[in-house]
Amino acid sequence: MPLLLSLLLAASPVGPSVAAAESLITEDLLRAHVRFLASDLLEGRAPATRGDALAEAYIASQFESLGLRPAGTDGYRQPFELLGVQGRPEALVFSAPGRTLSLAVPGEVVAGPGDAAMESRLDRAEVVFVGYGIQAPEYAWDDFKGMDVRGKVLLVMNNDPSDDPALFAGRTRLYYGRWTYKMEMAQRLGAAGVVLIHTTASAGYPWQVVQTTFGGEQFFLPSPELGPPVRAWATEEACRRLVALAGKDLDALSKAAELRTFQPVPLGISVSTAFHNTVRRTQSANVLALLPGSDPRRAGEFVVYTAHHDHLGMRQGAAPGEDAIYNGAVDDAGGVAQLLAVARAFSSLPKRPARSVLFAAVAAEEKGLLGSQYLVRHPPVPLGRIAVDINMDGFHIFGATRDVSVEGLGKTSLDRTLAELARTQGRVLVPDEFPDQGYFYRSDQFSFARAGVPALHFSAGTDVVGQPAGWGRAQQEAWVATHYHQPSDEVSPEWRLAGAVQDAQLYFLLGVAVAQAPGLPSWVKGDEFEAAGKAVRAAVVP
Repeated sequence: MPLLLSLLLAASPVGPSVAAAESLITEDLLRAHVRFLASDLLEGRAPATRGDALAEAYIASQFESLGLRPAGTDGYRQPFELLGVQGRPEALVFSAPGRTLSLAVPGEVVAGPGDAAMESRLDRAEVVFVGYGIQAPEYAWDDFKGMDVRGKVLLVMNNDPSDDPALFAGRTRLYYGRWTYKMEMAQRLGAAGVVLIHTTASAGYPWQVVQTTFGGEQFFLPSPELGPPVRAWATEEACRRLVALAGKDLDALSKAAELRTFQPVPLGISVSTAFHNTVRRTQSANVLALLPGSDPRRAGEFVVYTAHHDHLGMRQGAAPGEDAIYNGAVDDAGGVAQLLAVARAFSSLPKRPARSVLFAAVAAEEKGLLGSQYLVRHPPVPLGRIAVDINMDGFHIFGATRDVSVEGLGKTSLDRTLAELARTQGRVLVPDEFPDQGYFYRSDQFSFARAGVPALHFSAGTDVVGQPAGWGRAQQEAWVATHYHQPSDEVSPEWRLAGAVQDAQLYFLLGVAVAQAPGLPSWVKGDEFEAAGKAVRAAVVP
């Protein structure tokens, strides 16, 4: 069935009406949406702020102007409750017999609450090095080896093992390598806290991103089980000093952690800290709009487009005259601009596609994919009736490209369709060009994938038209190092948005193809999400 579906989709030509709609996606349109959403007026669009509400209102008004139906529980809005928790210690103090080590916040360590308690406390909690902190039965891998870590603090490496290409996915990071997985494991095993060893190479971003992302108020969806009481990220140099306090060598510990035979290492040291938290119940909202399908048999099946409308807000304690607004122009006003442009193209079609199309500007992505998680838990249609989630996070600012970088290439039956459509643009598909950074698991498509819904994210690659080989990759790496999650992510006259237009047009064409196809996409055989996909599809079979 997946191969047959791919052939059917690929055979669908881009007709005159689709081409006319595609032509409505322009650089000026994208830039105009970004200019408003990333303006200082919105103060960085942090969840549950005035800027957040302004972004929601703007997006809803754009949906209404296109004649799209409200699909939220409150008009276009799908409001949901958030727990906002803010608090941080001055330091984490590690103790060994006769010696102590104090790591300062936020220069050496960024620490905060992992749950909604009014006070976070570690009182001489034992520290255990648990390598990558992974339990993966399919790889016969268990970093805990039955050790009881209840009440202990886990010192954990970022990423997942990569020395052996036959284990995990070699250099390609899986979800096991994400910091969220480490926190989930700690909570499941009853640990009191986590200290994650940060390196730029293992995280995919520099230390200042940790400070900006995790240094302020943190948000959670209300749940009886949130996470370990204390979450912390520490620099590599700080962790070297930490394990040296225990008479150990970080390089030696890390090398041992690359093997299945690794055993968790009690370090013989403890950690203490205590801080009070401010806890509030507040709201944000997803913004949802629907283009109903034209086929009575297939209108109950949805093609879903997502992009997140939130960002990091404003920096507290900024010096006078210092830029304190995290405008989030590329991340993700750019993605929302593409979402709105694709919605405009669909709304201009003289005949609606067979399946319905849902446009979802989701909230609180930067706080842990919370808006898309809520949408997946409270979908407007059963998950098994969602054909695909096409997610837009960030957009390309360096010019037209000859390639399309697909995160998760080879995971769904849509690859051939996407390749054929890209070919009409003179572009070719390439695998994720930064596989060690785990992008597939870092944005809202993961919320859908984890629930079994076929999902993908792609964007212009690094083969930039008119530039020498390697130029595009260097530009992207420099942008992450300098502007990612920083106040400098602002609208710039130097942007060249031809690649962003290519991408938005490709998002549109793929959605049209899926909305018109006889069958539904699927995960490929053996994929990590195949079983979940079969389960959600089976749940809605008549």
